[in-house]
Amino acid sequence: MRLFFALWPPAAAARALARWATEVQRGCGGRATAEDTIHLTLAFLGEADPLNAARAAASVKGRAFEMNIDAAKYWRHNRIVWVGPQEMPAELGGMVSQLHGALHEGGFALEDRPFAAHITLIRKANPPKAIAPLPTVDWRARDFVLVRSVPGGRGSRYEPLERFALK
Repeated sequence: MRLFFALWPPAAAARALARWATEVQRGCGGRATAEDTIHLTLAFLGEADPLNAARAAASVKGRAFEMNIDAAKYWRHNRIVWVGPQEMPAELGGMVSQLHGALHEGGFALEDRPFAAHITLIRKANPPKAIAPLPTVDWRARDFVLVRSVPGGRGSRYEPLERFALK
């Protein structure tokens, strides 16, 4: 199974971000992320065993936190428009560090680059002339999710397999 760990936004936050992405897409083209697939990837595992992944994640002792979505950027190298926190919450950084450590100990090979907290909202985008102001998004992270990615004709479908509570 193709797996990854992610933070999943509350429904109202996903709706606000999807509306914003549709507005920005008018000026840069590309393909907006569907509202029900908006997420912040914590670790991409690729083809992996879900039981081993869940076992590693169970050791993470993170705390729930508020995440401000107050930055919007365009990455020219991979042609995406993304949003995220201007400053990464300490709780997010600590949780990601624990998760990556547990996954390494469990034998998983992760990407060899620093973690960048971002939510991809438009793929295959041209450079936008301007990026609309972000809406206020209330995102309280109460858990993180092990997700199965199922490729399809119109992009991947995501199936949450297990949730891990943040205290």
